Amino acid sequence: MKKLKLGKSNINITAMTVGCWAFGGGEYWGAQSQNDVNEVVSAALDAGVNTFDTAEVYNNGASERSLGEALKSRRTEAVIISKISPSNCNSVREHCIASLQRLDTDYLDVYMLHWPINRLSVEHFSSDSSLISAPPTVEKTFHQLEQLKKEGLIRAIGVSNFGCGQMDEALQTGVSIDVNEITYNLVSRAIEADIAPYCMAHDISIIGSMGLQQGLLTGKYRTAAEVPSHQAHSRHFAQESGKGTSRHNEAGAEREIFEVVDALRDIAADLNVEPGQLAIAWMLKKPFIASALVGSRNINQLKANIKACTIEISDATEQALDLVSQPALNALGNNPDYYENSANSRIY
Repeated sequence: MKKLKLGKSNINITAMTVGCWAFGGGEYWGAQSQNDVNEVVSAALDAGVNTFDTAEVYNNGASERSLGEALKSRRTEAVIISKISPSNCNSVREHCIASLQRLDTDYLDVYMLHWPINRLSVEHFSSDSSLISAPPTVEKTFHQLEQLKKEGLIRAIGVSNFGCGQMDEALQTGVSIDVNEITYNLVSRAIEADIAPYCMAHDISIIGSMGLQQGLLTGKYRTAAEVPSHQAHSRHFAQESGKGTSRHNEAGAEREIFEVVDALRDIAADLNVEPGQLAIAWMLKKPFIASALVGSRNINQLKANIKACTIEISDATEQALDLVSQPALNALGNNPDYYENSANSRIY
């Protein structure tokens, strides 16, 4: 498993990051066996995969507790990423300590701000009207993160879902940002226009999240009607496909994305790989992607994802997938916030 240095830090991460959102079980992904989590984490480490991504908000802290339980005596082999919600940034230290306790560790390798700090973003994490109207400041937040780094409680500072303007604001506080974790996959290519070039120019690694678009790019769905409502509330899908969970109020790009899925199946069959494996291999061929963040809920999923991260596709295959996914990019545009209306983005 290939490793790359994370930004300007001395941390090396693997081409695959194990997404731990489902760990601990919860409403979004359903129940999750701790035995399966233990097996996945152990097998990932045995295979040389060292990077695990969680957050305080995932299953109300249960994801962190589950990951901590699974790592136990193997903590030093792992790179743990956790994230603080923007609504909690008036007390960064308190929330970092809580994450450390749930993970049963003395330090985080990477601590990220989960979303940029703005009113719309904070609204998704808090109903406190005073906090929404006067969110924490960027300066206060990143100075607190820098203090945690000086104390050795975190090794590197990261951001998640940040646009160029928001990365500029963060860097102007004087801190070093080593990574931006943000959505990137065959049907979510918005970062190519500005964010990826910005990150490359500033030595900020990109971890591509939602590498399989929450299961869509595994090829298991043939129509939008088959996609569970939680996984159908992004701008990829028409408002009604979200079955009441969507908030973007847009027409979606269902024809375009399922053309991608159909082509992905065909090309994958020709290469004798699974569609999801080809989608991840395509993603990792991009020079601006350091790691693909993919969920693995059991050993079989883990093995498939590990194989995907070792497949090297040809330039011709990459270009074919670029071409077939271009209409989806044209339809969805260069706004990387796939859950809000295009005119009302949390990312800028």
